[in-house]
Amino acid sequence: MKKIGVFTSGGDSPGMNACIRAVVRTAVHKGIEVYGIKRGYRGMIKGEITRLESNSVSNIIQKGGTILRSARSKEFTTKEGRREAYEQLQKFGIEGLVAIGGDGTFTGANIFYEEFGIPTLGAPGTIDNDLYGTDYTIGYDTAVNTALDAIDKIRDTADSHDRVFFIEVMGRDSGYIAIPCAIGGGAEIVMIPETETTIQSVVDTLRTGWDRSKTSFIVIVAEGDEEGNAADIAAQVQKTLPYMDARVTILGHVQRGGAPTAADRMLASQLGIACVDGLLAGRKCEMAGIINSQLVYTPFIDTITKQKVINPYYIEMVNILSV
Repeated sequence: MKKIGVFTSGGDSPGMNACIRAVVRTAVHKGIEVYGIKRGYRGMIKGEITRLESNSVSNIIQKGGTILRSARSKEFTTKEGRREAYEQLQKFGIEGLVAIGGDGTFTGANIFYEEFGIPTLGAPGTIDNDLYGTDYTIGYDTAVNTALDAIDKIRDTADSHDRVFFIEVMGRDSGYIAIPCAIGGGAEIVMIPETETTIQSVVDTLRTGWDRSKTSFIVIVAEGDEEGNAADIAAQVQKTLPYMDARVTILGHVQRGGAPTAADRMLASQLGIACVDGLLAGRKCEMAGIINSQLVYTPFIDTITKQKVINPYYIEMVNILSV
């Protein structure tokens, strides 16, 4: 293999630039030409492909977002779109790809290989940390620390004004951000998609705390919780406990931005190198990850279909520590 391409796809996450940097410099170190593909599969179809050298990725390891940009592509979901992407790669002689993204990115790469034989290695780039085959994903540590910093500031206000704050964090299908935020932020309640937490149980916990003279509370809500978003939940609780001053804060996309932590820079760099090494070793349709401090490669099909389960003890920790 003499030429490879690298791209980012789906939602951006802090540390993607560190991974791009690692891919480029590893390829250069091994005498491989490397091309950056802008805007994911959409840019691949349009031929937004540029040769990258070592100095092309200087001074980016500390930056959030992705220098290659990211986009979703409906066109790539069609056979015709994928054929156009393949033809663009052929123009540049690209023989393999490194995809930095999540399950949607890897699903597309899997189909692309089946149809056109372009091998792809994946680096898990998502703040949600919900990909099977790795303990942590690129951007997760930064997102948690960003959210936790905001929660600490909100608690100051909650304490000063005797308020209940319902804080919504990202996690459409996963509570991986919510759980450490609840434990690290000293929250009284956490609501995540993986477990059922009813409105009544929230009311009971808040009422019990109030009855023993506790006057401020933090409730962490993952955006995908089955009871609804933070605003809906707060409104329902307020009807039952009108004497409590309930407020809502939605942290939203602030969790995706900012300079990556040292942990994310290390992880992204390690996985970027592993992707290039994997391609050169003949691997295909696999995601590089770290499990128990060891590098592993997991087939895309497993990453896409298998569920990554949250340790139930972490949920119990919230209950124990909120007393």
